[in-house]
Amino acid sequence: MNTTSRLPSLRALRVFQVAGRHLSFKLAAAELCLSASAVSHQVRNLEEHLGIELFVRRTRALDFTGAGQKYFMFLDGMFSRLETETRQLAAEYGRNLIRLCVPPFFAGELLLPRLQSFHDLAPDTDIRLATQPSLMKIHPAEADLSILLGNGDWPALVTHRLFAHRLVVGCAPALAAGLDPSSFASLDGQTLIVHENRPDAWDNWARALDTPPPRAGKVIRCDSMSAVMQAAAQGLGVAIVSWPLARNRFDTGELVRVFAQEVATNEHFHLAHRPEESERADVAQLIDWIVAEFGTRELS
Repeated sequence: MNTTSRLPSLRALRVFQVAGRHLSFKLAAAELCLSASAVSHQVRNLEEHLGIELFVRRTRALDFTGAGQKYFMFLDGMFSRLETETRQLAAEYGRNLIRLCVPPFFAGELLLPRLQSFHDLAPDTDIRLATQPSLMKIHPAEADLSILLGNGDWPALVTHRLFAHRLVVGCAPALAAGLDPSSFASLDGQTLIVHENRPDAWDNWARALDTPPPRAGKVIRCDSMSAVMQAAAQGLGVAIVSWPLARNRFDTGELVRVFAQEVATNEHFHLAHRPEESERADVAQLIDWIVAEFGTRELS
């Protein structure tokens, strides 16, 4: 046991807290703009400093040790309080700053192309935009507002339902010309593009439509929905894509639907925040803007 009285560095503690929230060095690295190896190194140095293992490292996954879970809960609360105090200080003495966390594909396809209209509406409000994968169904402690994908089961949060998440099959126009839009079997032998965080997507799609899963000629795996879309647009294969998030790609002709059917996921995108956040006038204004831009209309 390391008996030194010197505290660990704040940077190492922050890296551990973010890695613990994601239970992934890779996702923590993306949030912190570091490499996954740098995150792993920081955590290992912290463990050596403490003389305690904080994570059980498994293949492609992390789990807390008992000590790690306890330390994470303390640090997560500490950083949340630090963020709150910092935000209150900035609100009292500086420009308004709202921390908004959204899935990357939502940010790129919907939010950023429309964000200028909010800046025009609230020129004295700054937005700090962070991203987290849609599979992460938690509201980050450091966020004022977040966009979450799920069924609305966040009892500690105030949520505003925006639009339903659906799935369609798309590809480049040249590739679609050789497929039969009336036969799911025409996918057999095609290159299928797969989001590596959703490896069962094609099986689930086929099950929802009561059809056998397509027999892939080849599989291309991508680590983000943006990469999936890019691969499909380049004519590399056929992809399952999020609708209506990807609607602009179809409107421009970059992609076309292979089949008319849409598969419901039984999930909606929601705007979420802690109850006290709406007491801030600037946050309430952004809430109203997001709901007006993305709510109720189903973006169809």
